[in-house]
Amino acid sequence: MPPLIQTTAITKTYDADQSVVHALRGVDLWVKRGEFVALIGPSGSGKSTLMAILGCLDSPTSGQYTLDGQSVEALPRPALARVRNEKIGFVFQYYNLLPRANVLRNVELPMLYAGVPRKERTERAKELLDKVGILEKARQFPSQLSGGQRQRVAIARALVNRPALLLADEPTGSLDSRTGSEVLALFRQLHRQGNTVIIVTHDPSIAALAERKVELSDGLVAAAKSAA
Repeated sequence: MPPLIQTTAITKTYDADQSVVHALRGVDLWVKRGEFVALIGPSGSGKSTLMAILGCLDSPTSGQYTLDGQSVEALPRPALARVRNEKIGFVFQYYNLLPRANVLRNVELPMLYAGVPRKERTERAKELLDKVGILEKARQFPSQLSGGQRQRVAIARALVNRPALLLADEPTGSLDSRTGSEVLALFRQLHRQGNTVIIVTHDPSIAALAERKVELSDGLVAAAKSAA
């Protein structure tokens, strides 16, 4: 079976203050279906830039990116947006929930963009909220939840369109250690259930929970190995 993700010689350059910044310098990466990978590296290593490309939030300057059998590196923005909504679930450090929408509505939102009928949206959202252990909060608003509860809502939202890839950017960065451990345990559970998970982190202890670590340094893959 071909990998879910494959990049070949991916580069990304930016113009900044009359100079060129080489954020990625030729990244080769593959991720198998059902794998749990930690993308790790210090600030400035290129991991956030690579995450944006893997998540179809940005396009590379050069190179090839195949996601779920589809070449996406040169797609126009509307096509990238469709791929993003259909194939990728995002979990961010600061949740990115809509403050004026209740929990159920926040989880339903990606399905609304995908044209899923209302009844199915509600049923699927409740199913995912139950899966992450927060169904009883469905009618509450983000401001009424703890940080860990908000992150569980974000995870339910990320899963609701049944994406090929779950992509998490520092998902425990704004949580206390106990709540962060609970969220990480949930990611491990989702992986055991067959989800492909990539966690972007600078924390080696979080990376150690993954099956495989991919370390970036100066815009290149410095090492890729199983997490012992």
